[in-house]
Amino acid sequence: MKNLLLIFLSISFCSSVTAQNQDEKAVSKIQKDLYNKIALLDSALFTAYNSKNLELMKSYFTKDLEWYQDNGGLIGFEKVFFNFQSIFNREYDLKRTLIKESLEVHPIEGYGAIEIGKHQFSHIENGKLEVGTFKFLMIWKNENGNWKISRVISYDH
Repeated sequence: MKNLLLIFLSISFCSSVTAQNQDEKAVSKIQKDLYNKIALLDSALFTAYNSKNLELMKSYFTKDLEWYQDNGGLIGFEKVFFNFQSIFNREYDLKRTLIKESLEVHPIEGYGAIEIGKHQFSHIENGKLEVGTFKFLMIWKNENGNWKISRVISYDH
């Protein structure tokens, strides 16, 4: 009887571990897919930024956007894009580069995803390369497969 009980427990344990591994693989694939989706959106958004395509950039944000900046406070959609236009009007080209190893993506159940990372903005000023590294957090809202940024926290300036 002891041997039968031991065999049953062993089979149960192995089944449990196998099921857990399959669940972890499914979750891992979903998280990897989400990571890749947000990384692709980030790249597309900042390709538009780097090419000064303001209208395309606007399509990546919700109209009720809230942008929190440590050195500028809270601003909304219209002011954000007024500020971007001012940046685009400068004599120099400000370029953004994501620090890829800093990128984190986390799901928000029933809403979308959180993107966290660091990026660098660079430009030539007075013949010298100027580079600033900053931190950001963006909340992506998924409405039926249409992903847009609804909240931004830009900090460590």
